[in-house]
Amino acid sequence: MANDERLTPDALAALRDRFQHQSRKAQAYYTVMHEVRRIVSGDDAANAWMNQSLGAFEGKTPAELVGEGRELEVLAHVRGLKAGA
Repeated sequence: MANDERLTPDALAALRDRFQHQSRKAQAYYTVMHEVRRIVSGDDAANAWMNQSLGAFEGKTPAELVGEGRELEVLAHVRGLKAGA
């Protein structure tokens, strides 16, 4: 974009919406990661769990579910694991 070009109000609103959507996804991902880290040994193990397809999620990974906006399902599963640990 050249210095003399400006974003239109609609383009700016779309950019802002996209940023907020990505920010919510990132917050959800890190919320789940925080819970997972409480029951596994560190970031590497939590990351591996987030990217492992699980039968409980019909073969999807927890990261995929979070990306679909289903972080509450993943959190419930993690909290169930923690309770059973």
